[in-house]
Amino acid sequence: MSVTHDVLVALCVASVTLAMVPVAAGVYQYVLVPVHAFRNHLDRAAPSLPRVVVVVPAWNEGAVIGASIDRLMALEYPPDRLRVVVVDDASTDDTPDVVRAKAAAHPGRVVHLRREQGGQGKAHTLNHGIAHALADDWMQALLIMDADVIYRPDSLRRMTRHLADERVGAVTAFIREGSAHPGAVSRFIGYEYVTAQAAARRAQNVMGAMACLAGGAQLHSRANLEAIGGAVDTSTLAEDTFTTFLTQLDGRRVVFDGSAVVLAEEPDSVAALWKQRVRWARGNAQITNRFSHVWMRPGSPLGRFDFGLVWFSVFLLPLFMTLATLGFVGLYLLEPDVARATFGRWWAVGVVAYVFITTTGLLIDRDTARRSWFEALTFPGLGALVVISAAFWPMWWTETVPGWFDLHLLPVGVTAWTLVFYSWPVLAMVLAWGVRAAETTRALRWLSRPLLYVVGFGPVLCAITLDAYVREWRGAAAVWDKTEKTGRVLG
Repeated sequence: MSVTHDVLVALCVASVTLAMVPVAAGVYQYVLVPVHAFRNHLDRAAPSLPRVVVVVPAWNEGAVIGASIDRLMALEYPPDRLRVVVVDDASTDDTPDVVRAKAAAHPGRVVHLRREQGGQGKAHTLNHGIAHALADDWMQALLIMDADVIYRPDSLRRMTRHLADERVGAVTAFIREGSAHPGAVSRFIGYEYVTAQAAARRAQNVMGAMACLAGGAQLHSRANLEAIGGAVDTSTLAEDTFTTFLTQLDGRRVVFDGSAVVLAEEPDSVAALWKQRVRWARGNAQITNRFSHVWMRPGSPLGRFDFGLVWFSVFLLPLFMTLATLGFVGLYLLEPDVARATFGRWWAVGVVAYVFITTTGLLIDRDTARRSWFEALTFPGLGALVVISAAFWPMWWTETVPGWFDLHLLPVGVTAWTLVFYSWPVLAMVLAWGVRAAETTRALRWLSRPLLYVVGFGPVLCAITLDAYVREWRGAAAVWDKTEKTGRVLG
């Protein structure tokens, strides 16, 4: 064996090992979830009912804005301490009429604030409403929400209790997918929200560093708003994350309250999901660059090593999956026996993490578990589960396929299957584009949902992230595209 050969083998093993970083970060977060029962902010919370102004940005939200206002008016919160300001971003549907009718029904509590020149994006619309709220000394706290979300009666009261601690600058709630009849994509999102919010944000509470205030449920103290400049950022596509970072860098805490539940309608097509998540991922890329001076540098909660590990595990997930594929294929070409052994160990660790994370996620939110248990099990994709089987029982594809009419694989077949299994992390991301293409092609639309379950929701998100980074690198226009809503949220 040459030195070059040994070096290449070592590099391939290193690539595969490095690709386990997101798995380790995911397990680490879930290990912290039960710690949240003992280390949270509830011991510093107390009954607190500040005067709250709710700012709702709305552009053509006639189908949903009425129900949202009605639920706000029915909150378990003193009526004289709650006002709603709907910032109408030059809507062309019946949004103005719906809001004016609600304002007439609740005089002094609902305000219709019209922007005649709209189209500048959500951040500009929010700033119009924030400026209106700050101009009046009445407001003590400000809640930013989306026009389609439905707040449960006790949700705002659960959020405001954390503002009793003056060290807290902002509070966020658990946004749960709440469509009355969710389709496959919505059910996948429902489970994803458990992992990304109910679990991950509990872990971030324990770490003392929060990645993002949920865009549709972010409560700020007046002092915090004024300290960060009295407005949200308009230069990125992630104004909620930008505000979250500024709050913590300025020395105030951001708290997640998982018992404050907000229901929202999420996309039920891959095309709509793609549009939404490209915007989110591009925003995260912009945030990563803007706050480059923070990462892995002690001195602030955001500089913690574990927080940076979690952030970059998600941010660089497509890269990690590519490293796994390159490592396995390279080992197969150099040392097939080493490749097979490494493949089995890699997926063994993955299975343990998958079972632990999925089980914990389903236990965290029983309502979502009842709706999305199958999507939780198939989140990595049925294809990935087949690959796991291949890792544990290699004889299925290296010798005989049992039960398949005693079918024997030729050497070329063994090679083909081996490369498919070793390349699955990248192949799944490629196939994700096929899911989107099938959905938008009339003749193949029927195939899109079965293909989604084969590919898995996780790989689809990876593919979207990769697309977003390519667009950001190419300097594509950064446009805030609205996700269409139909008012399907449960009442």
